[in-house]
Amino acid sequence: MNAAQIDEQATKIAQEFANYYYNLFDNNRPALASLYRPTSVMTFETGTFKGDNTILEKLNNLGFQRVVHKVSTSDAHALDPSLNNLLLLITGQLLVDNESNPQYFAQTFILTRDTNGYFIAQDIFRLNYS
Repeated sequence: MNAAQIDEQATKIAQEFANYYYNLFDNNRPALASLYRPTSVMTFETGTFKGDNTILEKLNNLGFQRVVHKVSTSDAHALDPSLNNLLLLITGQLLVDNESNPQYFAQTFILTRDTNGYFIAQDIFRLNYS
């Protein structure tokens, strides 16, 4: 694959991943467990969580019942030509519970490929306050 094809494939994976991840997050948060591993690390606002069980505990206990993510952008870089490691930056808006004003967010992922597909090796989430 040449560089343009690698970039195109990375962008496609980023878009597919974002759709899949936020659909699970919004509709079946416990199912996110399949995307993390014991070696995964997540920074959520100011806290850092290590390992799939700890990360899922955090995500399942965020203090709101309903959330809807709307992805605005999904950018990706292949960290190697084999597409085994990808850097993704997702931006968008989210609505929680009965709020009518969206909150803006940015989330960065490093995806790593294993025998089952991609998993989240690193995850950084931040709300963007104006």
